[in-house]
Amino acid sequence: MSLVTMTTPPDFTNPEPSPTPGFKSGYVAIVGRPSTGKSTLLNAFLGQKISIATHKPQTTRRRILGILTQPTAQVIFVDTPGMHQPEHKLGEYMLAEIHSAIADADVVVFLCDVTGMPNADDRRIAQALSTPGPAEARPVILAINKMDHVIPPLELKARIEAYWALAPTPDGGEPPAPWDWIMLSATRGDNRGKLLEKIIAALPVGPQYYPEDQVTDRQERDIAAELIREQVLLHVKQEIPHGVAIVIEQYNERASGSVHIGATIYVEKDTHKGIVIGSNGAMLKQIGADARREIERLIDRKVFLELWVK
Repeated sequence: MSLVTMTTPPDFTNPEPSPTPGFKSGYVAIVGRPSTGKSTLLNAFLGQKISIATHKPQTTRRRILGILTQPTAQVIFVDTPGMHQPEHKLGEYMLAEIHSAIADADVVVFLCDVTGMPNADDRRIAQALSTPGPAEARPVILAINKMDHVIPPLELKARIEAYWALAPTPDGGEPPAPWDWIMLSATRGDNRGKLLEKIIAALPVGPQYYPEDQVTDRQERDIAAELIREQVLLHVKQEIPHGVAIVIEQYNERASGSVHIGATIYVEKDTHKGIVIGSNGAMLKQIGADARREIERLIDRKVFLELWVK
């Protein structure tokens, strides 16, 4: 299946007619601290890679729109950077993206990592979701992820209770009705379908905003850049921080159906260039080969990829 991206913005003043009475639609923000599995969950829902997922925190830098259309609903997912205490301008931008996504969402999926107890970042998210105002009535689904890990029963129970305790309790009692919860494994698929059912049940009745075959609002070249960046982060591990940017210099579709892509990898320091390039160019060659395979899998076409490092 090839990727269908947006060629023209949707006309929200004249959306697609609802296919069936009671059709539901709306925006769903997936929020959580770094590396809780947000991008993994989004990609699993869509059945293809739209947002990059690595073991490094703060991999997602900006909101990604993923569109899932079913006979009775259209779910418009917004993936967000991991919530964290910002230490630089990029961090401040990422934090603003999270708050904006929450403000615009019809439903929020608060993704938590059961392999550890709640931390300061989890509490910041809970606070953002509990701010007095219209957001209080917004449905929030506390999704406790990574249940595929083996955790002693008593420890597991304590962690689940600690996460549920993050839900606001204005009168010291139970969390408000819009809050719900579920345990799942985004990677293995446990309860992923049930989470989707909960999301759709919480959506308002609305029109179909996007064509049913469209899965993202991003252009192919933008996603190609993200896939290249993913491979850089996966291969250089801790040697290169997140100050890596990818610029697509060329994106040419040939008459044969193949795509020729030329991209520059920008790093923060000159010393990082050698790490990305590797001995005799071996690292850069491996990054390019793996990125090319990911891009080909996404767009279902032959790809010729050339990379430069600056």
